[in-house]
Amino acid sequence: MNDPTRTTLVAELTALLLGGNAHATFEQAVANLPAPLRNQPVPAVPYTIWQLVEHIRIAQADILDFCLNPDYQAREWPASYWPDKTLAVNEAGWQAALRAIEHDREQFISLLEDPATDLFTPLPHGDGQNMLREALLIGDHAAYHTGEIILLRRLLGAWE
Repeated sequence: MNDPTRTTLVAELTALLLGGNAHATFEQAVANLPAPLRNQPVPAVPYTIWQLVEHIRIAQADILDFCLNPDYQAREWPASYWPDKTLAVNEAGWQAALRAIEHDREQFISLLEDPATDLFTPLPHGDGQNMLREALLIGDHAAYHTGEIILLRRLLGAWE
């Protein structure tokens, strides 16, 4: 692939990962959320906003690990991709999760921007996955759950 094409593709993937093209960003979805609402259940909804945020963090970290670690071991699905539903998050845990999401996303974007990163060749320790697919997976997954966060905020009366 020629450099301008790769540059354009990486720019579009980065835009997807940062969000905001056709919807609110993750950062907008969690901004100014009153602390008590992070753990507030909504009737007939199987997760809280906190659980969605932590799920995004865990899944993104797992995908990054898969891309970087030739000795990657798959987690148990779905149990190890969701936080313990009996535990509430405190301010320190909330802030740590938000920082980790941003850090891992930046690390993944740096990996995409590295000219040595082949976007199309399957990763040697996978079963056909490549970096392009993993970037799309992170973007799609985060966008889906960001929408759920916004919906929960609406149901809780905390979204304009």
